[in-house]
Amino acid sequence: MKRRDFVGLTGLATGAMFLPAIPGLGGDLVDPARLLEQVDPAIKKRLADAALNAAKSAGASYADVRIGRYLNQSIFTREKQVQNIANGESYGAGVRVLANGTWGFAATNTVTEAGMAKAAQLAVQIAKANSKVQKEPVKLAPQKGQGEVAWKTPIQVNAFEVPIKDKVDLLLAANAKALDNGASFVNSALFQINEQKYFASTDGSYIDQDVHRIWPNFSVTAIDRASGKFRSREALSSPMGMGYEYMQPKAQDQIAGPAGTGLIGYKYSYDMLADATLAAKQAKEKLTAKSVTPGKYDLVLDPNHLGLTIHESVGHPLELDRVLGYEANYAGTSFATLDWRAKNQPYGSKLVNIVADKRQPGSLGAVGFDDEGVPAKEWNLIKDGKLVDYQKIRDQAHIVGQNESDGCCYADSWSTVQFQRMPNVSLKPGTAKLSVDQMIAGVDKGIYIAGRGSFSIDQQRYNSQFGGTVFYAIDKGKITGMLEDVAYQTNTLEFWNSCAAICDESDYRLFGSFFDGKGQPSQVSAVSHGSATTRFNAVNVINTARKIG
Repeated sequence: MKRRDFVGLTGLATGAMFLPAIPGLGGDLVDPARLLEQVDPAIKKRLADAALNAAKSAGASYADVRIGRYLNQSIFTREKQVQNIANGESYGAGVRVLANGTWGFAATNTVTEAGMAKAAQLAVQIAKANSKVQKEPVKLAPQKGQGEVAWKTPIQVNAFEVPIKDKVDLLLAANAKALDNGASFVNSALFQINEQKYFASTDGSYIDQDVHRIWPNFSVTAIDRASGKFRSREALSSPMGMGYEYMQPKAQDQIAGPAGTGLIGYKYSYDMLADATLAAKQAKEKLTAKSVTPGKYDLVLDPNHLGLTIHESVGHPLELDRVLGYEANYAGTSFATLDWRAKNQPYGSKLVNIVADKRQPGSLGAVGFDDEGVPAKEWNLIKDGKLVDYQKIRDQAHIVGQNESDGCCYADSWSTVQFQRMPNVSLKPGTAKLSVDQMIAGVDKGIYIAGRGSFSIDQQRYNSQFGGTVFYAIDKGKITGMLEDVAYQTNTLEFWNSCAAICDESDYRLFGSFFDGKGQPSQVSAVSHGSATTRFNAVNVINTARKIG
């Protein structure tokens, strides 16, 4: 699309440039046409070389530079109104160096050769100052230089090229579907992100990456005005590492939920209108749904729900910096310490095989290379129920006797230093043919849960409680009706060791966390968790509406 054509279709956004920035996305508010611009890689290479040369001249033994252009567009609506449209851009560079065996970092938004060199010199000064209190020198796992390479999210439709009016019309149409089907209130949003990242290092890497992500979302609320009771149902979409093609529904990406629920699961495209229609009906149904009786139930968990449990009870506790106590002050520690792993105790049943990766198609974590220039890969975290590895980066590998980074280092901006972040962490589907209805047919007393809900988990990622979006009772192999007030309480080992069955690959889908927080100062990252519908036996379920006394 030509720039002038795009500008001609974006009149709706003109006034939005004066609205406040969107929390969690940031950047300067800009004309939406700027979101289509690119910086020539040859210019970025020249700028990067200015920083690398200055760092080496100042005494750095290693240096890397990240030139980042972070673009975002967010659209918010409620019922029949547009609440906010914001287009953001953040552009600058961060330089990280090793001097005297110690890290130093500095960033600048003066993206010129002189500005880059000045930032590099400051980073070396900081490293040398830090070295006076450094107890042991940093040990980097070796990394071969990649030369000049490029990687791009394999999108079909660039979301920033789609006219804002078309996106607003879609959100308002979804709202109308919800209102027409009984919703009292509805709000919807569309987040779009493009990270244009250039990495260069003294190892000999010059890596140009163009990363895209998208997340449609809504919340529908139904109210019983006689009693004042209200219930909500969230969207069953997932944030994805895709372009606007995710918003163009395809029948082959839709997976029917269990018989008797009307639910639809989505793979690589999402039908927002259909989901909003169903959400309104289900929100109304929740008003009269039976409140759950506490007790032990077999749980059948949909991927759009199970992804959050994977994130909190496997993804976070297996981050090596958390395991080593580096995150204790803010995000907590982990029960899965190096000493615990040495005992060779089961993390889960033998059905549990969990892999980490940074290259799964459509996932939020998919890149060609991480922010240390390490190629993306896949590796085992839990195999046949046993913990076999952690998530680690270049300066951590030697701590666990390894000589290779896992390629999971990331910074959320040019102005922040990169550190170990969670990759995609996914539960492998079952190898035997098994559908959701077949799984439910084998459950005598259980609950089917779909969608994410409120949760809590302790500082060691051990004791936890998870809710959901919709719940259905299972009695003697059949769905018998909707339930409300459901949450399950468990601990990580008890939960994963209760894993009794996993549906096959045809049911496999991605769940995503668009704004996963970690670090001080806090940074966000985006990560996906894949799974198929999974059964867990004899899990303790509580009634969240029950009052004590």
